[in-house]
Amino acid sequence: MARAAPYDRETALESALALFWDKGFHATSLKDLEKSLKMKPGSIYAAFSSKENLYLLALERYFNASRARLQDHVKASASPLGALADYLRSFATLAPDDKARQACMLTKTLVDTRNTEPSIAAATQGYLLEIQGEFAAVFRAAQNRKELPAHLDPNRLARRFQANITALRLALHQGMETVAFEELAEDMAREIEDLRLPEGG
Repeated sequence: MARAAPYDRETALESALALFWDKGFHATSLKDLEKSLKMKPGSIYAAFSSKENLYLLALERYFNASRARLQDHVKASASPLGALADYLRSFATLAPDDKARQACMLTKTLVDTRNTEPSIAAATQGYLLEIQGEFAAVFRAAQNRKELPAHLDPNRLARRFQANITALRLALHQGMETVAFEELAEDMAREIEDLRLPEGG
């Protein structure tokens, strides 16, 4: 009997991520997975246990990539507030074929699974809270650098920042006209920069 072709786990997870992000958990069939991963159903279950577990692994991959993208902006900037502003502006420079032009996978997942797949919904909410915590940490760093007034609440600012990103991603997903989207991203970025204390303030 012929052996099943070996699979590359990273490639398979990346393919699953793209598929799930596009179609969602419920709309993705085993046939879709078989075609996208180039694996037989038995091999998929042997490698990943279940469709739910594969989705959770893809979701974790998405979260880690999103967090790394934010951290790259923070590391590349001398200013925490500048990093957040540039992060917002970066959505206007995404290549036409960049997968990040879709609505956030975490947002889409929560809508898709909140009332039907409690374990997936719980993991998603956990990731959303964790990335919100990452945003809050950058706002705290801005306070430590005396960029941001001490009386402002980093957690409240983080919630607003996360809501703005969700709105940007949805606008991209809906195909907002380029100039209008650039203006929207710039307005949000300037709101962040306007929080900055005057030098010596």
